[in-house]
Amino acid sequence: MCIRDSCNIVQKRKNMGESNLKKTTLPLLLGVLLLSGCSLIEKKEPVSVVLHQVSPVETIETKQVIDTREISIIDPRDNSVVEVLNRDEFQTEEELKVKAVQLASDLAATIDRPMKPVKLSAGGELQGGQSQMILKESELVTRILDNSIFNKQVVLPIEETNPNVTQDQVQGINEVVLGSFTTYFDPTVTGRNFNIKKSADEVNDVVLGPGDRFSFNYVVGNGSKENGYALATVIINKEFVPGYGGGICQTSSTLYNAVAKAGLEIIELHHHSKPVGYVPLGQDATVAYPYLDFKFSNNRPYPVVLKTTVNASSITVEVRSAANYVSN
Repeated sequence: MCIRDSCNIVQKRKNMGESNLKKTTLPLLLGVLLLSGCSLIEKKEPVSVVLHQVSPVETIETKQVIDTREISIIDPRDNSVVEVLNRDEFQTEEELKVKAVQLASDLAATIDRPMKPVKLSAGGELQGGQSQMILKESELVTRILDNSIFNKQVVLPIEETNPNVTQDQVQGINEVVLGSFTTYFDPTVTGRNFNIKKSADEVNDVVLGPGDRFSFNYVVGNGSKENGYALATVIINKEFVPGYGGGICQTSSTLYNAVAKAGLEIIELHHHSKPVGYVPLGQDATVAYPYLDFKFSNNRPYPVVLKTTVNASSITVEVRSAANYVSN
């Protein structure tokens, strides 16, 4: 074999060795590069990205609605909030109860009103009148003290009662006298006589349905100068002294005796601190607006009407009703 051929054989073997070396070492080299974080991809310029700065997260204490301790007191007549109580302002349940009782009393003073009954016109038609309004104070206190998490609004428990009489029910209502009483006065005492007549006119033709209540102070009003009453003698602190409205108590006392004779239910009654001359002892009904009142209720199952007649020296009050009601 010639030397050249030998060289060629050697060269071929060398090339074959290098080729095999490349085949075995290249994968190893790639593995090392990948493990070491190197990239075989062509290096490019980094992309510039502008990031918005985020402020550090702050922990904000929030009060969930369901855990609120506020109690809103709602007036159902106009859905207005009349008071807001916060339970956290009270150290104990007893403190909250004291506040609730006082609040109920204060609200009742502005809400409560007696029934103003309807009146019978000269033509026999019912007119006027106003419903009775009462705030149930104890029920309001109970609602405020309710610890239910769902009871964050408390509606005022207001009871409203309208006059219980219709136009059909007053047909023939003047026919039968259930009770009547007359008292007398001095016709020369003009101021007193004027007050008797004025107060009697307010009572005249008042109609009470079954269960309806009558409040003398609410129907007649304050016996003051501003209300049109005259100066006359009144009893104050067991003494007879001049005062506006003197004589009104004779109207209320005459009414009381007629009502008692008719058998209607007496609700509130007060006596004078001194005897009066127009009724026997213990049969008077004094009034002093707005503190002392004369109240009664129609406990009959049918309507009644009050009739007053004032002459020169006397006042008569009658309680009447329809004949068909009485006979039944």
